[in-house]
Amino acid sequence: MSNAKKTGPTLAMHVVNPYAQRLMPKKGNQMASRNEKLDLAARAAWMYYVAGNTQNEIADHLGISRQMAQRLVAYARESGLVKVRVEHPVSSCLELAAALQQRYGLEQCYVVPSEGAGDSVVDDAGVQQMLAVVGAEVMERYLQQETPLVVNVGSGRTLKAALEAVTEMERPQHRIVSMVGAIAADGSSNRYDVALTAADKIQARFFFLPAPLVADNAEDMRQWCSHRVYRIVADLAQQADVTFIGVGTIAPGCPMHVDGFITAEEVAQLQAHGAVGEMIGHAIAGDGRLIASPLEERVTSLPLTSPPARPVIGMAGGAKKAEAIRAVLRGGWWSGLITDEYCARYALQDE
Repeated sequence: MSNAKKTGPTLAMHVVNPYAQRLMPKKGNQMASRNEKLDLAARAAWMYYVAGNTQNEIADHLGISRQMAQRLVAYARESGLVKVRVEHPVSSCLELAAALQQRYGLEQCYVVPSEGAGDSVVDDAGVQQMLAVVGAEVMERYLQQETPLVVNVGSGRTLKAALEAVTEMERPQHRIVSMVGAIAADGSSNRYDVALTAADKIQARFFFLPAPLVADNAEDMRQWCSHRVYRIVADLAQQADVTFIGVGTIAPGCPMHVDGFITAEEVAQLQAHGAVGEMIGHAIAGDGRLIASPLEERVTSLPLTSPPARPVIGMAGGAKKAEAIRAVLRGGWWSGLITDEYCARYALQDE
């Protein structure tokens, strides 16, 4: 299960992926010094070319001067790190990915840079952009296949950003299945249903769940989920060759609350039951178990399985999601993970 010899996805936007090769063993101070400089230059390259940070922002994140940030970006180019992909890996990311694989039995794991000097971290927007680039590359490995696939797609902003970064291709033989109800609380389309984006990108057939994400009550949920079309889509989802999914938080002001799927009182009730996150509407406790609550009786999203029988790859990052990501990993809901340094370290902590 070790990640030591695995390589990560290549990056778009003409920047080399820092997972592309491992650091050479350090032999003596000169080699160590060069590797450390390359490591720092690789971080600066990610921030500048992928996350779109300015040199001032890079300097703040890394705890260096603006002039040094400028020189690092230039050094990355001159050293051949910036071509079409970032060739030099951020060694700590590789180590974290290997540790996560071992701790949680993951089949694949990728960790993008997000940490600077001291407590400095890349902002959520920057982390999301980096995750989207890596996520798109992972998705394309599956979507580019000629063999017909059934692909389940969950919800989440990072997942949506990754799908938007996927290269357009013609794969009409694939079938894209949404795991969440297509109807929002006000009767409009659910904007968290991002599977249609995937289908459009590859010109594939799209299957959606004809139901609201959260039904009015348990009886309504059973009626929605008993509909013939719903059952057809749900049965197809059981055949999925791969699933891509995100995770959300459960807290005041979380997306499900802001968008009207649950009330402030329901948020408080879920937190009282120990909820720290949710996947496609299913609330999850800190130890990874699904929470049996009145909300769960109303959620129409497809059921989750632990451990998954086929690849289920989670994409999420940013400090706010660290606890939710760790909970999902503890529950064994994912077989693959794409996240950032901060969340990786958090998931490896022992309480």
